[in-house]
Amino acid sequence: MTTNIEAAKQVIVLKLEELKQRISANIQVSGRSASGRSAQSLVVETTEKGAVLKGRRAFGTLETGRKSGKVPYNFKSIILQWMRDKGIKGTSIPYLRTPSERWQPKYTPQERGDLSLAGAITHKIRTEGTTLFRSGGASDIYTQEIPKTIAEIQNEIRTFFVGEISNIKLN
Repeated sequence: MTTNIEAAKQVIVLKLEELKQRISANIQVSGRSASGRSAQSLVVETTEKGAVLKGRRAFGTLETGRKSGKVPYNFKSIILQWMRDKGIKGTSIPYLRTPSERWQPKYTPQERGDLSLAGAITHKIRTEGTTLFRSGGASDIYTQEIPKTIAEIQNEIRTFFVGEISNIKLN
């Protein structure tokens, strides 16, 4: 027989799993998913007192965007990977110099175009922030879902403890 506290924990875990699924679906619908790592990073962990829904460190940028300023050392390679994940290609930049025995190009013309575009995107984000940030952000990934989940949890848990309170007898 489960106690009311254990039953409440089960409800919390169940509701957080549902929240996780809704957030993952919202990421896909919004078109902000590139590699899928943000949605995959969502995990429900049970604790002594209940449960917690956790995601990767940069999860909040799905709604807020990234402000301008300091960027990681390898930010250009991060943007290049993002471009690959999204299927974005730069304009091919052909070499003016012809390859010879003494000189061979390091990159293909398409790679040069992709690197150039990644550099331009990196510069734009570093100086102005992402488009999502400049437009004021959004609340379509998790902000609207959290209050709904809290209300659902409160409504279901309330039933467990109302029964206990009504059974208190006074002399």
